[in-house]
Amino acid sequence: MQKDQLFTRRRMLLAGAALGAAGTAGAVLAVGGDEPARTAAPVAGPQARQALKSSAFRLQPLTGYGPPRAAPRKLKTRHEPIMSISGRGRHMMLTFDDGPNPEYTPHILDTLARYDVRAMFFVCGECVVENRELLARMADDGHVVGNHTWTHPLLTTLDRKEIRSEMERTSDAIEDSYGERPQWFRAPYGAWNRAAFQLGAEMGMEPMAWTVDSRDWTTPGEGVIVDRIENGAAPGVVVLSHDAGGDRSQTVRAIREWLPHLLDSGYHFTVPRRRPS
Repeated sequence: MQKDQLFTRRRMLLAGAALGAAGTAGAVLAVGGDEPARTAAPVAGPQARQALKSSAFRLQPLTGYGPPRAAPRKLKTRHEPIMSISGRGRHMMLTFDDGPNPEYTPHILDTLARYDVRAMFFVCGECVVENRELLARMADDGHVVGNHTWTHPLLTTLDRKEIRSEMERTSDAIEDSYGERPQWFRAPYGAWNRAAFQLGAEMGMEPMAWTVDSRDWTTPGEGVIVDRIENGAAPGVVVLSHDAGGDRSQTVRAIREWLPHLLDSGYHFTVPRRRPS
C-alpha cells in the first residue's frame, strides 16, 4: 500500500472505523495504595520534542465486525484512589474531566499540542458518543483517556448494578472511539465507594483522583485558576481541571498562561504507562 493511501486515525474514524492508540511512557504510583512503589518514566513531552509517529498506532475494526471484546485483566482492589505520581525530578500530571465538549476540548487540545504536552482526559460516555472525533484526536495526540461514567452521577446513590452499567457502557464507547479500553477510572465528584473500587478493578481500571483542584467549575476567573495551579505545582502532583460540564472558557484561557509558565519553571508532564493486555 502506498504511503499516500494511508488514512490518519481521525479520518478513519470519521469514515466509520474505530482506531487504537499505543500507550505512552510513564508509570503511576499510589499514595497510600496497596501496591509497592514503581519508578516513573516521563512521557515524550516538551523535554523531548519528538512527534508521535503514525506507526505508534494500531488499526482496530468496527466493533460490529471485529472479534468479541477481550475480557479485561482484573486488578487488585484498592481501598483508596491514586492521588500522585512517582518519579524523579519535577514531574506533574494534568487531567481534565467531564468531556469531551466540542466548544472547549479542541482549544485545550490545541494548547497541549502547541507545547507538546500529554494529559489524561476522564470522559463521560454520553459525551463520547456525540464527539467521537475528539477521542480519536486524543489518541492521535498521545493523550490517555479514562472512564468518568456515562452520565456523571453520584455513585454513592446508585446500586451496584447501576454503577456497573455506568462504567461498562462508557468503557465500550471509549474502546469504539479511542481504540482501546480505558485502564483508569475517576468517580464523579470524587465520591468513591466499595462498589466503585471493586467494579473498576474487575474491569481492569485503576482509580485515579487528584492532588491539586483548580476548582475551575466554579468559574472564579482565569486569574484565580492560574494562581491555584501555579501555587499548587510540586513534584508528583495530579492537577484537576475540566473541559466540559459548563462554561469552560476561563479554563481555556487560563491554561494558555499557566502551562508555559510551569514549563519555563522546569516542570515536565507525564501520563501513565499502558499496561499490556
